[in-house]
Amino acid sequence: MSASPSAAEHLADLAQHLGADAVGWAAAQVPAGAVDEYARWLDAGRHAGMAYLERQLPVRADPSSRLEGVGSVLVLGVSHAFAEPPVPAGGIRVGRVARYAWTPDYHDQLQPVLTRLETEAAALGVRARGYVDHGPVMERLFASGAFLGWRGKSGMLVSTRLGAFVTLAVLLTDLPSGGSGEAHPDRCGRCFRCVAACPTGAIGDDRAIDARRCVSYLTIEHRGPVPHDLRSGVGEWLFGCDVCSEVCPWSQKAGPLAGLLRPDPELAHPDLSAFFGTGEREFNRRFAGSAFLRPRRKGMARNALTVLGNTRSPQGWPLLLAGAQDPASEVRQTAAWALQQWGETRRLRALLDDPDGEVRTEVARLIEGASVRA
Repeated sequence: MSASPSAAEHLADLAQHLGADAVGWAAAQVPAGAVDEYARWLDAGRHAGMAYLERQLPVRADPSSRLEGVGSVLVLGVSHAFAEPPVPAGGIRVGRVARYAWTPDYHDQLQPVLTRLETEAAALGVRARGYVDHGPVMERLFASGAFLGWRGKSGMLVSTRLGAFVTLAVLLTDLPSGGSGEAHPDRCGRCFRCVAACPTGAIGDDRAIDARRCVSYLTIEHRGPVPHDLRSGVGEWLFGCDVCSEVCPWSQKAGPLAGLLRPDPELAHPDLSAFFGTGEREFNRRFAGSAFLRPRRKGMARNALTVLGNTRSPQGWPLLLAGAQDPASEVRQTAAWALQQWGETRRLRALLDDPDGEVRTEVARLIEGASVRA
C-alpha cells in the first residue's frame, strides 16, 4: 500500500509523547549475513539452554512472517539508566540487581505504548504490530538501522545519548521502507573495557555473548545449580549483570534520562529472606509484575546463596541454614557450597544424609575438596 509520509512522522511523534527516549525508522529487512551470523552462534551452542531461539530463527529472519507486507519498523529506545534508589530499611539486602529489573516488568509497561501506537496506526490506515523483545524480532539490528545506536563489542546496543542501558521495543508496519538501508556507525573505537571487565569471560571477539558463561543467563534462565567454575564470577549479582554496560564510556556519559520507567527500591534492593520459607504462590504474589518471576522462587533462592557464598555477608547466615532445609534440591546444593565457602564443615557434613542423591554427591565432593586444601 502507499501512505503519506505524515503517517510515519505522526507515529514517531506519538511514540516520543508516550515516553520513548529515542525513536527512529528502519527498513524491515534482515540481511542474509545477519541471519548466517545468528545461525553460527546457535550452531556453536552459545545460546545455552534457550532452545526456543533455534526454533525461532526462520521467523526472526523474515519479519513478514509477523506482519504480512511489512515495510518499515518504528524502533523505540527507552532508557533504564536509573539513579540508584535508597536501600529500604530492614531485611537482608545483599547483592546487586541489573538495572532493567529495578522497575516492574518493562514488557508490561511498554505493551500499552505499543497498543496505543497500533490503534493510532490503524486510524491512519496503517497495519502495525508491536513487540517488546518477547517476540522473534531482531530489535538490535533494526535499532542500528534506525540510527538509535550500534552493536557494541559487548553485543549490546550502545547509544551515544543513552549509553548501553537501553530497552528496545519495535512497531512493525506496512508503511513503505523509510530507512536508508545503512546502519549506525561503530563508535566503540579501540575500547575493549566491556570485554575485559566481564567477570566470566562470556564476551567473544565477534561482539557476541556466550550465554553458557554469562552471569545474566546463569542467574535468570539457567535451571539447576550454577556451574562450579562460574560461581565466583557471579560475585554479588543476585539477578542479571550490568558490568559490560556500566564500564562502557558511553554509559558513563549518559544522564538518567528515563521517564517512562521508574525504579522501585524493593526491586533494586530486595530482601533475600523473601526467597526462603515461602511457597511459589506466595512468592508470585509478592513479586507479581517483576522480572524475578522468570527464575522463580527457587532460582532466586539459589542466586541469593551464591551471592552469600561469595560475599560471606554475616547478615546472610540465617539464609544458609534455611537453604540447607529448602524443598528444592538445587537450593540445598547451593547452600552446601555456600557453607563450604564459609568454612562450616560441620554444618556441611549434616547434609550427607540429604534425601536427594545429587545433593549427597555434591556434599561429599565439597568435603573432599576441603580436606585436600587443608
